[in-house]
Amino acid sequence: MKRRVVITGMGVVAPNGHGLTAFEQALRAGISGIRHIPELAELNFACQVGGVPQDFEAVRSSYFDHEKLQSLNDNIGYACVAAMDAWRDAGFAVPEAEDDRVNWETGVIAGSGIGGMDTIARTVVPMVNEGNVRRMGSRIVEQVMNSGTSARIADLLALGNQVTSNSSACSTGNEAVIEAAARIRNGLATRMLAGGSEGASPYIWAGFDAMRVMCRKFNDRPEEASRPMSATASGFVPGAGGALLLLEELESALKRGARIYAEVLGGMVNCGGHRMGGSITAPNSEGVKRCIRGAVADAGIDPRQIGAINGHLTATYADPVEVKNWSAALERGPEDFPWINATKSMIGHCLGAAGAIECVAAVLQLYRGFIHPSLNCEDLHPEIALYERSIPRKAVACPDLKIVAKAGFGFGDVNSCLIFRKWEP
Repeated sequence: MKRRVVITGMGVVAPNGHGLTAFEQALRAGISGIRHIPELAELNFACQVGGVPQDFEAVRSSYFDHEKLQSLNDNIGYACVAAMDAWRDAGFAVPEAEDDRVNWETGVIAGSGIGGMDTIARTVVPMVNEGNVRRMGSRIVEQVMNSGTSARIADLLALGNQVTSNSSACSTGNEAVIEAAARIRNGLATRMLAGGSEGASPYIWAGFDAMRVMCRKFNDRPEEASRPMSATASGFVPGAGGALLLLEELESALKRGARIYAEVLGGMVNCGGHRMGGSITAPNSEGVKRCIRGAVADAGIDPRQIGAINGHLTATYADPVEVKNWSAALERGPEDFPWINATKSMIGHCLGAAGAIECVAAVLQLYRGFIHPSLNCEDLHPEIALYERSIPRKAVACPDLKIVAKAGFGFGDVNSCLIFRKWEP
């Protein structure tokens, strides 16, 4: 019999708030973390706004000593702060560096979409081109290798189970949670930290700007720029940050009297195969629907039990297609459709961190009994106008909310879907 998996800790570093309290308050109030970024204007980006965690230098300086800070770029820094917050939130103490004990029952899966590109662009490439390789120092490799994030978290927390960094574009964070939950369900770990992060850098965002998929029409009105489900949506707003969730086997959580936020009922990942309309940039609708149905089946629930959807919803042409895919997959039309909202309306698209940050948003809504608003969609896209009653413009109290679905449908035609249930002893 597969073990049950619950969430006992969470940490988040988001554009509109660091920490669960600040993040929840921002979600409820519909506070945007999107601002004008002067550097993007100086570099002639068409999109000159973004969602970046504020005052992070001060935040990480309060967590780490000078030596540790030398090996933390933004991508790894966001993840490490979120991981330590999640660890403490679950009731554990961060071990001393001198403590030689290893926690063999706990691991981490923490990925990113692009990762340490800022370190490569600002340090590695210039120093190599100038012939200064010998002056580069010994901290570069750990900042640019894809597994640098999970390796640093394992170091901070003495984790000895699976320590891995995944990368699946926008599905990265969701996929990490799904894979971590599977490891616990199959008895291979007692606890797993899972999530994702992404640095804030024009070198990460430049390719998307060149593809003309980022918003360029609201540079003078940053808080209005991210417009999921809107008729005037003009592309996604780039974002950065990180989030980690501590997943734990139910018996372990109950034995130590842990606070439980929610249960991970099920999940599914798949790919549309770049066929039937799917491509490196577009989802195959059949793949999306199969992913949603697979997650529902894995969770063992009826689709009508889903009370809310935290969608992928990026403020691109794909939004109305996504809503229709949800409707078809769940076999629920406009008259019976669950709540659906877009966290990206407040924080932008945080790429490899998106799924993780939005998982925290989904679980907070479930745990606290509310639905956060979707900003900037007063002019709803005409193709989803029939679903208007399910799209909140203001926070909605939902004390009876029992099940939330969280999805990501990303570059590469890769899909992920999670089902969370409110914990009730």
